Amino acid sequence: MKNALVIARRELGSYFASPLFYVIATVFLGIQSFMSYNILSFFSYQSFQEAQIQQMGLTLNVNEMVIEPSLINMGVILLLMSPLITMRSFSEEMRQKTFPLLLASPVHLWEIVAGKFIACLGVLSVLVLASSYFVGFILAVGSPEIGPILTGYLGVLLMTGCYVAIGVFASSLTDNQLVAAVITFGFVFLMWIIGWAAQSAGETAGEILDYLSLVNHLQNFTQGMIDTSDLTYYLSFIAFFLFLTYRVLESRRWR
Repeated sequence: MKNALVIARRELGSYFASPLFYVIATVFLGIQSFMSYNILSFFSYQSFQEAQIQQMGLTLNVNEMVIEPSLINMGVILLLMSPLITMRSFSEEMRQKTFPLLLASPVHLWEIVAGKFIACLGVLSVLVLASSYFVGFILAVGSPEIGPILTGYLGVLLMTGCYVAIGVFASSLTDNQLVAAVITFGFVFLMWIIGWAAQSAGETAGEILDYLSLVNHLQNFTQGMIDTSDLTYYLSFIAFFLFLTYRVLESRRWR
């Protein structure tokens, strides 16, 4: 594990020294801020109508109306940004012909895969944590429940881990970074929308499609619930794609 952390530290330094990271960070925070501002504006408008709403027996919940949709939106934005971070993981090594040197090093292949994964997840985690300024603003002007915020961010980070695992796997398949990014986006997007077909797929198939959906497992976290089935899903998803990455790279050793 020590070698994996050394690789991750080197990769993180490379990412943070690249102008691409700051472009991605600016775009991510810009879009996230815009969407969160619109959600908050709608909530503020509804607050002005609170007297009418209370007469109807309804109450406004800042977690449900602001925090939860903001976290879901963040998952969508990360879906777009993560391929740009993960596309270089192994594709760049293969393009620059440095991958054989990695294989020849005394570092175990598992540690290389883990190091690349940790680095990419670390970069995206910085973006996620940077977005928490919005939560700080909500805490300053309102009184949301802290629990759903913390579990919501945990869920976003776990789902981001799934994005990264797919991206690292895609990067191991090709030396073309653009191709790796397209593969990552296509598969992550499929896993995001796969639950949409559940209602028309029949009972058993529908349950399977619902379970496979990345976003369905995020919803419990945003509502303050940590379900072992959701944790198992995300962690198994990550482990499965890292294993596939290992197998692909192992096969390249003998080519």
